[in-house]
Amino acid sequence: MQQLIPGSRVFDAEKVGETLMDITPGLPATDNFQHWAPWRPLVVETARHVIDYTGSTLVMPMTVLVEEYWREIASGLAQHNIPVRHFVLHADQDTLRDRIMDDRVMGPSAFRLKHLEAYADAARTWLHDEAKVIDTTHASPSEAAQQITEACQQGAQTPA
Repeated sequence: MQQLIPGSRVFDAEKVGETLMDITPGLPATDNFQHWAPWRPLVVETARHVIDYTGSTLVMPMTVLVEEYWREIASGLAQHNIPVRHFVLHADQDTLRDRIMDDRVMGPSAFRLKHLEAYADAARTWLHDEAKVIDTTHASPSEAAQQITEACQQGAQTPA
């Protein structure tokens, strides 16, 4: 994505969670840093400050499966007049499971496998209504990136 959007930067909101995980003594125990209340406003504030500093478009890969958390982040960005183009990279459950198990970079992940049902639940109840869904079941990463780029370009030409 970053190569297809001139002047863009990638901001991985997971790094905010990793920073919170490094606090000692640790924050209250959780199985997911997104449950820590500071994570969501810190994601918004970090994005805001990076945009103010660089003037860049941010590409923010992030999986948020709790509707309340998504709304908190989206409304925080909106309060700072930061436009959001929200995409869901969808694949069927079997494909997702295979991709997780065959991941050559991170290796198989029990954490990600555990969230397959949460994704399916969010997709059925709210997530797919909140975003443009890009079906990646049979698409390569570069094909999915191209679809997102084209959708962004179309959105920029269409009055809101």
